Amino acid sequence: MNTIFIGIAGGTGSGKTTLTEHLAARFGSDISVVHHDNYYKRQDRPFAERCQQNYDHPDAFDTDLMIADLKALKRGETIHCPVYDYSIHNRTDETVEVRPTKVVIVEGILIFQNKALRDLLDIKIFVETDADVRILRRIVEPAHEAPFGLLRKRLAACAQVDIRCEIVHQRVSSSSFCSRLLP
Repeated sequence: MNTIFIGIAGGTGSGKTTLTEHLAARFGSDISVVHHDNYYKRQDRPFAERCQQNYDHPDAFDTDLMIADLKALKRGETIHCPVYDYSIHNRTDETVEVRPTKVVIVEGILIFQNKALRDLLDIKIFVETDADVRILRRIVEPAHEAPFGLLRKRLAACAQVDIRCEIVHQRVSSSSFCSRLLP
């Protein structure tokens, strides 16, 4: 199967997931979606320590596993994508079956950071949204979508937005094109 991999990156709250969902809804069963967030590394430490981890750094992700899974999809193989649970700050024992399709969307804040992952992507889209809009979206998004819970935790998380965006921004030059979403 000739699979096209589309990478969609951007800062927290930039609209990556919204764009991904719209594309998936528009093209239906011809698209599979793989979220980088599902590839956060398993944390074998107490919950209190997991809460203190920097999940905005490339080392927080098991990108090698994601790359292996994407290569399997490219070969026409079904994968079992890990499931990450934000409420426990850890990977669960569950997986989601992802079947190979004509188009695979790979979505995440740091997917352009890793060269091997970047090289697998046929089309690279960076969703650029002003930092103040992204922070506002992060603060007001419903608790069920960002189960970090309290507003103060969201405000603390917003301090991490600039760190993520700087890492991602360094890789924007490798994007096929940049999309600017208005609030």
